[in-house]
Amino acid sequence: MKVNMIKAIIFLIVFHIPYVSLANEYGSVTGLEIPRYVSIKSDNANVRVGPSKNYPILIKYIRPNLPVKVIEEYQDWRKIIDYENHSGWIHRPLLKGERNGIIISKNKKNIKVLNTQSGIEIGEISNGEIIRLLKCKINWCLIKKENYKGWIKKKFIWGVEEGEVFNVGYFQIFYDLYFRSINYFKKFLN
Repeated sequence: MKVNMIKAIIFLIVFHIPYVSLANEYGSVTGLEIPRYVSIKSDNANVRVGPSKNYPILIKYIRPNLPVKVIEEYQDWRKIIDYENHSGWIHRPLLKGERNGIIISKNKKNIKVLNTQSGIEIGEISNGEIIRLLKCKINWCLIKKENYKGWIKKKFIWGVEEGEVFNVGYFQIFYDLYFRSINYFKKFLN
């Protein structure tokens, strides 16, 4: 009897614990990954103390496209954290799935934007600027701001995880080789 009880306990521990830990990685409402990054849709978005319009307002966002991290779900409400570590509940229709980032520079210097990773500088972007994230590799992200796009180091972006990779296609290696060769010849000719 004791042996069967021990086997049952071991069975529950071995087979139940992995499923419990996986349950915390996906939202209970959407089934989407938690945490995940989204953006503020509106230029008038209230963040509240709790998941209802009856709760007091903590923060009012007036910058559309501001990236936030969803950390919890409850019905039509999402608990979020922003780049300044403010946290609260926002109504789902005020969010969009678009991936944006915000430039974070510890010394408030402008960040170089390059035509390729380790390529030629094509511009600079200021601390606090909101950018559109087109794709991210291990250490670099392709960003878009107004009429230009380029690569910046991921360490200067809030809105993407350190090791996160997304929107990188199969032909990216050929694209990278093409632009590296162009940059090499431009440096060689100068």
